[in-house]
Amino acid sequence: MTLIVDPQNSGISGNMVVGALVDFGVDNEVLKEVMEHYGSFFGKVEVTINKTIKAGISSSFVQVKARDSQAVTYKELIETLDGIEHPEITEEIREFAKKVYKTMAEAESHVHGTTMDKVHFHEVGAADAVADVIGASYLFHKLELKKAKVYGMPVALGGGRIDSMHGKLAVPAPATLEILKTVPTFGGPVDKELTTPTGAALYMNMVDEFIKFYPLLSNKTVGYGAGKMELEYPNVLRMIKGVGEMEHENVSILETNVDDVSGEVLGHIFEGLMKSGARDVSIIPTITKKNRPGHLLRVIAKPKDTEQISEELIRETGTLGVRVLPYAHRNIAQRKIVPMNVIIDGKPYKIDIKVGMIGEDVISVKPEYEDVKHVAYLTGRQLKYVTDIAVQQFRNSEFKIN
Repeated sequence: MTLIVDPQNSGISGNMVVGALVDFGVDNEVLKEVMEHYGSFFGKVEVTINKTIKAGISSSFVQVKARDSQAVTYKELIETLDGIEHPEITEEIREFAKKVYKTMAEAESHVHGTTMDKVHFHEVGAADAVADVIGASYLFHKLELKKAKVYGMPVALGGGRIDSMHGKLAVPAPATLEILKTVPTFGGPVDKELTTPTGAALYMNMVDEFIKFYPLLSNKTVGYGAGKMELEYPNVLRMIKGVGEMEHENVSILETNVDDVSGEVLGHIFEGLMKSGARDVSIIPTITKKNRPGHLLRVIAKPKDTEQISEELIRETGTLGVRVLPYAHRNIAQRKIVPMNVIIDGKPYKIDIKVGMIGEDVISVKPEYEDVKHVAYLTGRQLKYVTDIAVQQFRNSEFKIN
């Protein structure tokens, strides 16, 4: 399953997240009771869930009315959440909600130059915000979206100025900006606060990967969560869940040219880079400057491993520089490992089969090389013979790829 969180239109807030998830189909009465139960430990709370129209778009509006809410420290808030029990709230849901508040506490402590334990939540510590965070956390797990691949689109922040406990502040609020500092955002399109710290923290904890364009999806279901304000355009958060036909990921490509490194050193570097997290390593013969024969050393890596692998390349080869092409887009087929017993000369031998898939279509079947080599040694058969038999028996079997 794939989920897209799309705050490009009107940003993201806590109640908008809950509303968009409600649109996927849930028991509203159970959700209402869960949110009111947790919110009641921080003030008097009343939750209403209704369908509404926002500039022509039908959406779910979750409104939380709170009274007698008091500012609370991060430490007090976490201790209170740990002490609340509810049959619908598992430990996993509670921990997710705590992670959301940790994200906000880290941002607040950085902005105000203090420690997390001294952070006081005002707007985001109130009963209504607690109800929103618990409601969103509950639905995210109840709908099994925690197991999905979650993509996040760029976030609309809004503009103008807002009133806060610290006086007038420019939009986005400092905590919101701190939470979203590593992801794509943009200002406007109105002079209103469109993204709140609570919404930003939920977004950061839900999303696995940030993208600019929708991935290929089929069997889509769309949910719209309404915001409170009435704007000239639909004030809604859109979420789309569906089946991803082909997964993709962002990778970095690292390159360096070397013309004074021996074959032994290159072989050693190859093994070391793979152990350090490289996804793939290529060594390509080339002609370098001054027409000297050399090698182009190219590495595909996850963005988070770029610095470590760059340092290793420099240390091992003595090169003076490594080119980094960040965030290349790589489409990848789904990959499954299917263990099976392959019958050769009347005896079974265990061989793992690597299966590549797009959707439900099998597009490649490759026996694991080390298994094939071992079986070839045991049977005295050629490597190609064992490979062909394994593929044939797999294709003739009734294995189901789950």
